[in-house]
Amino acid sequence: MILRPSQFILLFFLSFGSHAQTSIIGTVTDGIAPVPFANIYLKGTEKGTSSDENGSYTLTNLNEGRYILVVSAMGYSPFRTTINMTKNRTQLLDIELEPSTETLDETVVTGTLKAVRRSESPVPVEVYSPTFLKKNPTANIFEALQNINGVRPQINCNVCNTGDIHINGLEGPYTLVLIDGMPIVSGLGTVYGLSGIPNSLIDQIEIVKGPASSLYGSEAVGGLINVITKNSLEAPDFFADAFATGWGEYNLDIGAKVDFGEKTDMLLGINYFNFDEIIDNNGDNFTDLTLQDRISIFQKWNFTRKGNRIFSLAGRYFYEDRWGGELQWTPEFRGGNEIYGESIYTSRWEVLGKYQLPFTEKLLLSFSYNDHSQNSVYGDTPYIADQRIGFGQLTWDKKTGKHDILVGSALRYNFYNDNTPATETADEVVIPSLFVQDEIHLAKKHSLLLGMRYDYDARHGNIFTPRTAYRWKVTDNDIVRFNAGTGFRVVNLFTEDHAALTGARDVIVTETLEPERSVNVNLNYLKKIYADNGTFISLDASLFYTNFSNAILPDYDTNPNQIIYDNLDGKSVSQGVSANVDVVFPSGFKFLLGATFQDVSQTENGISSRQILTESYTGTWNFGYDFRSLELSVDYTGNLYGPMRLPILGENDPRREFSPVWSIQNIQFTYKGLDNFEIYGGIKNLLDWTPNRGNPFIIARANDPFDTNVTFDGNGNVLATADNPNALTFDPSYVYGPNQGIRGFFGMRYRIN
Repeated sequence: MILRPSQFILLFFLSFGSHAQTSIIGTVTDGIAPVPFANIYLKGTEKGTSSDENGSYTLTNLNEGRYILVVSAMGYSPFRTTINMTKNRTQLLDIELEPSTETLDETVVTGTLKAVRRSESPVPVEVYSPTFLKKNPTANIFEALQNINGVRPQINCNVCNTGDIHINGLEGPYTLVLIDGMPIVSGLGTVYGLSGIPNSLIDQIEIVKGPASSLYGSEAVGGLINVITKNSLEAPDFFADAFATGWGEYNLDIGAKVDFGEKTDMLLGINYFNFDEIIDNNGDNFTDLTLQDRISIFQKWNFTRKGNRIFSLAGRYFYEDRWGGELQWTPEFRGGNEIYGESIYTSRWEVLGKYQLPFTEKLLLSFSYNDHSQNSVYGDTPYIADQRIGFGQLTWDKKTGKHDILVGSALRYNFYNDNTPATETADEVVIPSLFVQDEIHLAKKHSLLLGMRYDYDARHGNIFTPRTAYRWKVTDNDIVRFNAGTGFRVVNLFTEDHAALTGARDVIVTETLEPERSVNVNLNYLKKIYADNGTFISLDASLFYTNFSNAILPDYDTNPNQIIYDNLDGKSVSQGVSANVDVVFPSGFKFLLGATFQDVSQTENGISSRQILTESYTGTWNFGYDFRSLELSVDYTGNLYGPMRLPILGENDPRREFSPVWSIQNIQFTYKGLDNFEIYGGIKNLLDWTPNRGNPFIIARANDPFDTNVTFDGNGNVLATADNPNALTFDPSYVYGPNQGIRGFFGMRYRIN
């Protein structure tokens, strides 16, 4: 161990001074960098301290005897060890904390718009740190979520590979994605906006499953994902992460912190991703993976103010050029009907900020604005769209007696315009909102949250969304939560459903679509166990039930050549059970297991049917082991999905109506033996699974993407011919998993604190 000068001097005086003491000194690190402000104490005594900004700590004036030393820090698994103290002797004890994939006492804000310990939140919030993301390195958050239980990235197109996020089996449009609590990735941006958020500046990802419309308004019907960026205290001075895969994918992630005087600092993040290899392993003359060229630049400014009041301002610019299609496609064929290609140019910029008003009361102004411009062609079908979303919110946070009150007012501006027949004029609306919530501390172990939100939408009138949450802290290690609430969603089909854009099927809207509404109940149990040998176990289990009215779901079945949209005259239900088990052993072995069993169905005219592209069960796992003597860690991650109903083109379609049970598994090795460096590599998709297994083809009529040789009858139905014996049309929407097979990857991280 290398002693810091301050430690050496302290050790000298403690050991050889005239007043020798019984003491412990050392440093707390995570194996790479110091861990500042970790809590350190001796169990059963009043002796305790915290590490300084360099990770150093000192415990003095101890009695002779046997102690259990406990160390805890946000984002790390608790550390425990037994130490025997000899009178008038100073012991050196350096402590290496294990970053935890999910811990109980992290600070969360998403559930209540207040910063509280996760164990104190009345709303169940799952938290995932950058350590979790590193166990299976990806080029974007969309892919990184594949190993989170109950959350599934869904690819919606075989050609352009765009997708959305499903939570508890609900379609992507039901999921609201936030950055630092601001709804700037929504609507049109949801399809592409999850790419390009620099991983180097992510502090944690918070996930709430179930409606959150009472705080966040429309779109937070099925759940929400809040990507929280680092603050200046936690960000490294410089960070770089670069990796490449055997398929020719290249990703570079750079982050830096720059100080401008004593009161201003800036965080800079840059992400660049490139893939330009034309690969067709399944032999259908279409690219297996969309070619992409993407850059994202993120800045976050933090300003120090009197009284530690908040003032931050952030911005991001994102540009992407992606295309997929027939192997012969080049940009000169863009928008034509000779060679099929889907080409998407996306440009968006975002700004968001928070400003605490200079009053004694805690008044916080939050605001965001984004401008999304998309120029796309799907074969010879153009889709040109612009979307602008402005959002402002003022909240008043007040504690009085047993009441913790939050009152707020929000104003949202939506502008959307495209070139489709469904948008004859630009859709422009301003939605004012009022909301209030009161968390009542009924007793030491009981709290009750009551909330209500009011929105006024000129298209749909008054909208009320109440909710309630109850938390019972049975013991310090057992927490029961019950949540009930409502949600609503205003729909714009062409910003949400990629299949409506491809031109492969006609889109039929049979009526004026009314907002969807939902009612949700959720029962959650959280258990933590600290064993005497240092083992930590966390169990998180939930029962959930959501009932939708006015549900708007695409009907692929009535007419295989159409997608029919209307409000469901009946009900849509999502129900199930979900559980996570997180275990960390002092030996260096740790694992996180998750499983969800769910039933998502619609009932109309007394007939129930299973929702398309929704699995009945899913499992995730994350096994890790640290070979501490070798400075080497191994991570084995994966997921398992049960069968889901797929959008086939009628009875004669030879493709499977249901997907098989399928799994994506990965392994990674990380070496941490170099100062400030990490070197990592491994294999993705160990089983070499792709969705073409067991299918004659994935893309229907890939040889005739413009339906040149398809024959129709007078009613528009496809006729079987010698060239088309199954009466099919071109259809790239039959997709439920990635087309990428097995591939290796190698990368390096560099960090300066």
